[in-house]
Amino acid sequence: MKYFTTILLVFSSLLLSAQSLLTAERASHFSKMALKCIHQEYPNKPGEVVGSDEDIKPVREYRPAFYGCFDWHSAVHGHWMLIKLLKTFPDLPEAEQIKAAVAKNITAENIAVELDFFLDKNNRSFERTYGWAWFLKLVSELQGWDDPLAQKLEAALQPLTELLVQNYIEYLPKLVYPIRVGEHSNTAFGLSFALDYARMSKHKELEEIILARAKDFYLNDKGCPISWEPSGYDFLSPCFSEAELMARVLPEDEFENWLSEFLAFDASNQPVLLSEPAKVSDRTDGKLVHLDGLNFSRAWAYAIIASRLKTEYRPAFRQAAERHLLHSLDAVSDGNYEGEHWLASFAVYAMEQFDKMEK
Repeated sequence: MKYFTTILLVFSSLLLSAQSLLTAERASHFSKMALKCIHQEYPNKPGEVVGSDEDIKPVREYRPAFYGCFDWHSAVHGHWMLIKLLKTFPDLPEAEQIKAAVAKNITAENIAVELDFFLDKNNRSFERTYGWAWFLKLVSELQGWDDPLAQKLEAALQPLTELLVQNYIEYLPKLVYPIRVGEHSNTAFGLSFALDYARMSKHKELEEIILARAKDFYLNDKGCPISWEPSGYDFLSPCFSEAELMARVLPEDEFENWLSEFLAFDASNQPVLLSEPAKVSDRTDGKLVHLDGLNFSRAWAYAIIASRLKTEYRPAFRQAAERHLLHSLDAVSDGNYEGEHWLASFAVYAMEQFDKMEK
């Protein structure tokens, strides 16, 4: 029986590697979720610092581009996901609706209002660095798309792009210690997407400061305590978000050496991973459902790490990535807005990285 089960697992892995998890049907379903939420203002968690009575007004008035999806960063990565799905499946039934929706929100006029908000003295650190990172991921996606709509949207975003890049450049030298948590303020996550942007846009100053600070923060880390994970509200893994970043930062041979010191290894010289997906007890709880996001972010971290490995460690990361992805994939369509407003973006990014690893 054990032998038969092993054969089934191997066979299912071969089937999975032969086709993308991100099907047109899934893309259509996910796009409907984002199209709904990017124009849904309430419920809303604004997150800003209020300076006076004059600042009390509907969110859409001071954040007219990214007012939906419960919070600013979810609205941003909802737009990223729509662009990603449109690029991947240009013949989606929702294609024209996607184009109209993102073009309605991302205009020069709307971004000028958003820019004023970020320049407000009370909100210069708003969404630092989680939302900043997702914004740059959105810009990177547009830069990699040869389409007139992409050029129009990127041009509209440019003033805020320049401000957030400058914010990174000014902030990172001041950060004495990295933030090692499983939620929004995790430093490694904030550096990973920003590094992708810097390389895509050939912004050498931003790339150099991210590489330098990543090495300052993490190069000498050893023995990450993965047995402490996850915390109850995590949607990022402190250990594997860091390892994912270093996979981007270090050359392959250096990364493998670093990883061999960063992780523990078992008696058969295999890396000790968080191979069991996180369990979600209540998907109607906005904090507890974070753990579905953790399964997706672990999956993409494992896939990115595996793609940088040439050793016998690679299969363990691949299998862990697959297991985490499949565990929470159906939960994206559970109908609860607590997860519905953001989980699809995490699932799409995880599937993208998994597919890249398989190629």
